[in-house]
Amino acid sequence: MAKILDRLLLFVYSLSIGVISVFAILRMSDLVPSLGDYMDQSTLQLTVIIVAAVLFLLSIRFFYISIRRERVHVPSIDQRTEYGDIQISVETIENLCLKAASRVRGAKDLKARIRVTEAGLEIMIRAVVEGDVSIPTMTTDIQKQVHDYLQETTGIPVSNVAVYIANVAQSTAIKSRVE
Repeated sequence: MAKILDRLLLFVYSLSIGVISVFAILRMSDLVPSLGDYMDQSTLQLTVIIVAAVLFLLSIRFFYISIRRERVHVPSIDQRTEYGDIQISVETIENLCLKAASRVRGAKDLKARIRVTEAGLEIMIRAVVEGDVSIPTMTTDIQKQVHDYLQETTGIPVSNVAVYIANVAQSTAIKSRVE
C-alpha cells in the first residue's frame, strides 16, 4: 500500500513541478500575464506558500525514500531444531530439485518452482525430454528422485512433486555414413 501511495505522490509531484516549470517559462517570456492580475496580493502569497510547503514536504519524502535501505525479504523455509533455527532459501531448494532431476536420463532444460504449504513443499518441475525416452517412466523417476533427495538432504517434508513436460527435443545424434 505504501508503494502505491508513494508512486501516486511521485506522479503528483512530477506533474506539479512540470506545470510550474511550464508556467514559469511562459511567464518569463511574457506569454502569460502575471497572477497578480487575477487575485489580490495576500491570496497570491498564501497560495504560493501552501504550494511551496507541499512540494517541500514531498521533496523530503522522496529524499528519504531514495536514501533508506530497502529490507529485502528473501523467501525461506524456517525450521526449529533442538540446537536452534535453520533457514533454507527457496532458491536453494530449487537448485537441489534441479540437481536431483538432472540425474534422470532423458531430462533436459529443467526448471523448478517451489510452493511452501502447511503439508510440506509442493514442487513443480518443467522439463524437455529427449525423443527416445519413455515419458511415464522418466516422469516417475524424476518425481521419486526429487522427492527422496530433498527429504533426505533438507529434512523438509515434500507433499507433491508435479512434472510438466514442455516439449520433446529432437535427437541431435548424427549418423555417420560409410562409403
